[in-house]
Amino acid sequence: MKLLEYEAKEVFGNAGIPTPKSRLISSPEDVTEALRDTGTDVVLKAQVDVGGRGKAGGILKADAGDAVNVAKALFSSEIKGLPVKLVLLEERLSIEKEYYLSIAIDRSAKCPVILFAEAGGVDIESAAAGDPGAVRRECVSPLLPEIPRFQLRDLTGSAPVGVKAIINTLYRVFGEKDALLAEINPLVVTTGGEIYAADAKLIIDDNALGRQGITVNRDLTPREQKAGELGFSYVELEGSIGVIGNGAGLTMSTLDLIEYYGGKAANFLDVGGGADRDRVREAVRLVAGMPEVRVIVVNLLGGITRCDEVARGILEAGVPHTVILRLAGTNEEEGRAILAQKGYRMLDSMDAVIRAAVEESK
Repeated sequence: MKLLEYEAKEVFGNAGIPTPKSRLISSPEDVTEALRDTGTDVVLKAQVDVGGRGKAGGILKADAGDAVNVAKALFSSEIKGLPVKLVLLEERLSIEKEYYLSIAIDRSAKCPVILFAEAGGVDIESAAAGDPGAVRRECVSPLLPEIPRFQLRDLTGSAPVGVKAIINTLYRVFGEKDALLAEINPLVVTTGGEIYAADAKLIIDDNALGRQGITVNRDLTPREQKAGELGFSYVELEGSIGVIGNGAGLTMSTLDLIEYYGGKAANFLDVGGGADRDRVREAVRLVAGMPEVRVIVVNLLGGITRCDEVARGILEAGVPHTVILRLAGTNEEEGRAILAQKGYRMLDSMDAVIRAAVEESK
């Protein structure tokens, strides 16, 4: 789950990484009070979960005379389609130098990787593409409590000494918060020599939310949250063919075949082993509730899952969509007979089912 900037800055600040003075506001009426904490030269930053806020008009400069009007304009706007409900009002820094710093997981190396560049800000991606050597990279053993000095030296080059301490602190935050990404862009040095995290990004592993005391994953859609409550493994995609399977491997193979035959899956849904009629009914209704879905593929192998229970669940779902099935295994004949009475389309192989579904979706 991705934290908003103000949440990430709170985490970084509590760990000892300097952040600018700021106040979170929820309306233009809060500006006057907030200015007492931040000073009169400020930046107003929309707290929306999108990248590129600055270029999209989500970060605006202001002073005491026009801060309220700037806040009104920001609160009445949308940033890349998202309404602005919260704004971080922050002191405006006098910046002399910007750096880029991030820590992520290198899955191939199986360790955290630290990226550091002596040029930060909104154009870091294009700068890195133009000169790959501009971004320094160091992998750190996850067994180490902090980054070795020689790696910090290689990372930071001529950057101020204080940057090394911030990198080590961010590394500790990365581990303690079960993060997939911790980023400061830009990490700035002011004309007075002070170092600040001018922006902050923190993405926490969804599997560790409970350990981090987070009860709701805001990154999930309402349908994904519902699937979690029902105990389904579920991911929303962008196609028009709904997919229900049992077992991650079988369901993934179904998605692969849909892609192979030129179709687009709308979702991944694994009902799990031993699914009864109630679970199947809710799975079918969940997938049918996606506006993009034109046809639903049910691809189930009955081991501990009974095909007759699957069939009854599909009938109870009562959805208007075309449902094309491959049922095989325990009580297969009973399940087929139940569905045949209602005119459902059942085919003998996964290949045939997918080809039929792709044709139906078109």
